[in-house]
Amino acid sequence: PVVLGHEISGEVVEVGKDVKSIPIGMRVTSETYYKTCGTCMYCRRGQQNLCLNRLSIGSGVNGGFTQYVVVPKTNIHELPENLDFHSGAVTEPLACVVHGVLSTPTVTPGDVAVIAGPGAIGLLTLQVVKAVGATVIMLGTNADTNRLELAQTLGADYIVNVQEDSPDELVASITQEGLGADVVYECSGAGPAAQQLLTLVRRKGRFVQIGLFGGSISWDLNQVCYKELIVTGSNASVPSAWDKALKLLESGVVKTQPLITHTYDITDWETAFQTFDA
Repeated sequence: PVVLGHEISGEVVEVGKDVKSIPIGMRVTSETYYKTCGTCMYCRRGQQNLCLNRLSIGSGVNGGFTQYVVVPKTNIHELPENLDFHSGAVTEPLACVVHGVLSTPTVTPGDVAVIAGPGAIGLLTLQVVKAVGATVIMLGTNADTNRLELAQTLGADYIVNVQEDSPDELVASITQEGLGADVVYECSGAGPAAQQLLTLVRRKGRFVQIGLFGGSISWDLNQVCYKELIVTGSNASVPSAWDKALKLLESGVVKTQPLITHTYDITDWETAFQTFDA
């Protein structure tokens, strides 16, 4: 058993005897890995997120749902002065999004992008994709009414409740020759959304999977062949994505405060989990 929590920020209160570059009192956020081997092919290529021996805080070792947490000095990123600890904690999911969208470039200025799932990951993806210069359609369901409205506030050009309206005609009407979206991002972790995006992306388009399903799904791989799609997956983040994420937050290009609806003291964790489940 370990203490959960991998999206963290806080103040440095103690450092190891050999740590000279991180002062007590520094406001920081931390990358999520605790240990990687440093010698495998992935580590040598700067792809520590894929290290087979990786241990992460909140899963492999104790995480941040407590007053104090121990992290390696190499994980530490100082928070810009204009960011509070709430935004600091959300740097982690933003870094995951930055990795998925930008580490292997998936979108270019002028593209039409469709995003499925207006949760935290989808709303962060929206802002990063808009920053590149794409036109964005956000898809959601009846359960996402408020989130779809928030997506529009955060810059979505179009929002569609797929349980009320089909996005097919909209996508055709705003894409070149009606051929379909240049890139689609699956951020919901819902099988039907992944399948629907296959119908919305154009031939030679890009399908980017950022959300996790929690199990296997039915997905028509024939369409990958017929449309000659470029399919990209994204797992966690890499150090360079954290630097980019913090710059996006510092500049105000990406806004996290609208995504934070509730705050709780750590001692009130049970109420927080019950609220989340509801």
